[in-house]
Amino acid sequence: MAGVPKQVLTPSNFQDLFNQWNRHPDAVPYAGGTGFIRDQEKQLPVLPNNIISLENISELKRIARTERYLEIGAMVTLSEIINLGKIVPQILIKTMEGIAGFHIQNVATIGGNLCEKIRRLDCCAPLSALDAQYELRSASSARWISATRFSTSVPPALSPQELLTRIRIPLDQWNYTRYAKFRSPGGNEHGNVIVFIVKNEKNTLIDLRIAYSGGSLLQNRQNKNPLAGKRLPLDQRDAKLFYEDWKKFLETDKAGKEPLEELRYVQILNFIEDTVYNFTD
Repeated sequence: MAGVPKQVLTPSNFQDLFNQWNRHPDAVPYAGGTGFIRDQEKQLPVLPNNIISLENISELKRIARTERYLEIGAMVTLSEIINLGKIVPQILIKTMEGIAGFHIQNVATIGGNLCEKIRRLDCCAPLSALDAQYELRSASSARWISATRFSTSVPPALSPQELLTRIRIPLDQWNYTRYAKFRSPGGNEHGNVIVFIVKNEKNTLIDLRIAYSGGSLLQNRQNKNPLAGKRLPLDQRDAKLFYEDWKKFLETDKAGKEPLEELRYVQILNFIEDTVYNFTD
């Protein structure tokens, strides 16, 4: 029958997974399935010939917390993360709440959101801003990679028959967070999320980070701490310099290899200007 996979493999642990993957190298890992059916209009969606279901691998559903980190398995759903409440950085909660509706959040997984073919969906922005790390596993090794590098690597960070298995998020205290999701008129694009997070202490700005995920991941890393050490409220001249630096960055970089469309360029600048001037007199 059209659209039905020829074979669904159901490994119960990592060793079993990679053994089956080795025997069926064309098989595609399957988590919540939202990535497979997105934008398909047929009553019966087209699926890969061979699927590796990750449903029975308990390690991929684990959630652990230490004093410094929150670790989330790649098969944990968005709604499960949202329901963890205050232990999750607020900017990540805001982003996940902006992804479709609860019916999608109940099945979509954080690993699936990060491993979409374009690899720059909603969660890429907050996790990059938070300096998260991702664990990537193969049959013979496990390695950690930064969220930013994962979303900007050319060629893709995931090697053949390698799986994103765990997300490690630093539990720093961010005092102010702001999130926005841009949409074109009449459009329903995925991604196009911008986040703004600030850490301050005793009216002194300690850190400020901005990340945008759309066709590319945008982070002006030279701008990571330009206002660090400044007293709050900010002087309007400092706010203007920060804004102008981002404007120059967008004009020269234009989202890397994929040109940033004019509407998105204006939306990003308006968001940055409006947000940073909130910290002035």
